[in-house]
Amino acid sequence: MEGTDWRFVKKRTADADGAVYVSADGTRYRRTGGDGLRAEAAFQQMIAALGYPVPSVLEHGELGDGQFYVVEESLGGQSMHEMAVESLDGGRELSTPVVDQLAEVSARLLHAQAAHPVLPQPGILRQWTVQAGWTHNVFAENPDFDTPRIHAALTRAMDQLDGVPMCWGHLDYGLPNVLPAGVIDWQHHGVMPLGYDVALALEVIPFKGGAKGYAATPAQRERYLAALDSAARAAGAEPVSPHLGAFLLVKSLFFLALMRPTDPARVDKHQKWQYRRHLFVKGLEQYERTGDIDTALFPTLDGFAAGQGAADRP
Repeated sequence: MEGTDWRFVKKRTADADGAVYVSADGTRYRRTGGDGLRAEAAFQQMIAALGYPVPSVLEHGELGDGQFYVVEESLGGQSMHEMAVESLDGGRELSTPVVDQLAEVSARLLHAQAAHPVLPQPGILRQWTVQAGWTHNVFAENPDFDTPRIHAALTRAMDQLDGVPMCWGHLDYGLPNVLPAGVIDWQHHGVMPLGYDVALALEVIPFKGGAKGYAATPAQRERYLAALDSAARAAGAEPVSPHLGAFLLVKSLFFLALMRPTDPARVDKHQKWQYRRHLFVKGLEQYERTGDIDTALFPTLDGFAAGQGAADRP
């Protein structure tokens, strides 16, 4: 680390502290943080040894005052999200090469996950729903969602996933964290059912309310899931697409975490929180009826704001 010029990139997100820096030649990234970063670096080293497509940890150490740093290799200059935005040509449809490249990286990750299952323990699926769905925070901020109805839907999802192999996962997998060479930002890692990461990569785009600038067509989503199912079979596992509804029910809770604003004057944040609540309820209703969730039926944030009424408020 000595003698290296580091350029500030951004503060770390969500509940993480610290910041991200890039070296002058762009070949390394340096992140700072606390206990969470220590755990993330140790986890990343472990899964790298298991063949997961992740950056190599080159250096790590203490900074003092409880701060920690890690230096890792760069996996390239552009994420799939940046590539998707760059490839737009006046429309909103994702480019097919981006979808296919995403499928290739996702298949590599899925293969590594399938090759190294985690031995199931009693209550492991319930632990996954709590961690992946951030349920403690979501129910604290939305106490009207802490109901027998919603817990029954989560139990149904766990029953549906009973017997699916468990593995180490990212838990926040999506185009911004995927590069052609691998997957970055393992801050929210944990144990999950096989397929939870990769199956949702295109399905999570509508949760951003149209702010990403792009959208996946039904044909692209079908093409992507077919590629994953093929990769799962090649790895000796069952297809992942039949579990999409159960996965999305938990993921829709994740998108509600840390959303309730504390400042009454922030109308924009209140509206976004209400929007995410609306998406959860819409997905819940679909799941209860069909066992599946179709994110193509979700409104954009602008569309929701235009038609928002008293029934959408808690």
